[in-house]
Amino acid sequence: MTRTDPGIAWITGASYGIGRAVALRLAADGWRVAASARSADALKTLGDEAGRLPGSIAAYPLDLTDGPAIAATVARIRSDLGPIDQAILNAGSHEPTGIDPFETEIFERLIRLNLLGTVHCVDALLPAMRERGRGRIAVVASVVGYGGLPGAAAYGMTKAGLINMCQALRPELERAGIILQIVNPGFVRTPLTDRNDFPMPMLMEVEDAAEAFVRGLASDRFEIVFPRRFAFLMKLLGILPYPLFFAATRRMLRKPGKRD
Repeated sequence: MTRTDPGIAWITGASYGIGRAVALRLAADGWRVAASARSADALKTLGDEAGRLPGSIAAYPLDLTDGPAIAATVARIRSDLGPIDQAILNAGSHEPTGIDPFETEIFERLIRLNLLGTVHCVDALLPAMRERGRGRIAVVASVVGYGGLPGAAAYGMTKAGLINMCQALRPELERAGIILQIVNPGFVRTPLTDRNDFPMPMLMEVEDAAEAFVRGLASDRFEIVFPRRFAFLMKLLGILPYPLFFAATRRMLRKPGKRD
């Protein structure tokens, strides 16, 4: 199989936003897509929409905070469809976090879903991919993982953790024949970003984001990032000396007394 041959793809967080758009884009290219999310109804709607496409989308409802369920779902996909050629670990959520109030529970929820949920997926995927000596895993993080931003203490922590994990695992997986990629989107118009009540510079439409995403999957480069100009600005912010970094992030603070 070459990088462009369609095969079996597994996508988590496929019920809306980037995951949904990428699932439809891959199905349009002839892939057989196993789509996972918590909402069985949303996955059924997605599968129905893919009925006219060259490929197909099969629903595998899943709670990404349940490690044993993740392992069982991956095994069921392999049994139903065949070996997973590429996995797109996209499931995640965002909750605003600051000091008014500072809530440990938010950190725990986002760590379980964004970080540990992805780790459980990697754990379930690796044995079969290593045995075959090939495969592709794309982990969706965020440009917010480049540096800590006000209001994103928990979300940014989980995304930074994913970036660090993938950087650490890439050389070993490469040696095993497995391509590991990190996907760092900027602001993309989805139901999640629709909740934001702050300016979102260079906001992308989800179809454009899916196109950039799938184009990146056809390469072997480590990082898939879009929009590129916004990602460059965020990377630049992350390498500034701390006095300049905090001078910039202080401007992002909400006015005293304003709550989400």
